[in-house]
Amino acid sequence: MDKNTDLKNIIINTLDFNKAFDIILIDLKNKSSMADYMIIASGTSSRHIQALSEQTLEKLKDNGIKNSRIEGKESSDWKLVDGIDLIIHIFNPEKRKFYELEKIWSELIPKEKLMI
Repeated sequence: MDKNTDLKNIIINTLDFNKAFDIILIDLKNKSSMADYMIIASGTSSRHIQALSEQTLEKLKDNGIKNSRIEGKESSDWKLVDGIDLIIHIFNPEKRKFYELEKIWSELIPKEKLMI
């Protein structure tokens, strides 16, 4: 297994252990150059979402991703943890349903739309 595969499994296990729910993994390798994988999960409250994002950030840093950071610190219903080649979105269920990131990123994207 490569480092990104190991890391995504570590993050998924961390989210699961800490009671995140509806955890999904989206492979972005042939869809975008911004990251290899995206993980989307839900939390039960603003405190839970904050705790999940902090625990995820800590795991990334423990595994050598020193430049990782949390985006959306002011938001109570969404956090993005930037793990460089791994992006983790943690939402409250209503916000997650509103943005539908699973639907957007699960669809095949023509190559000409990949260029940013």
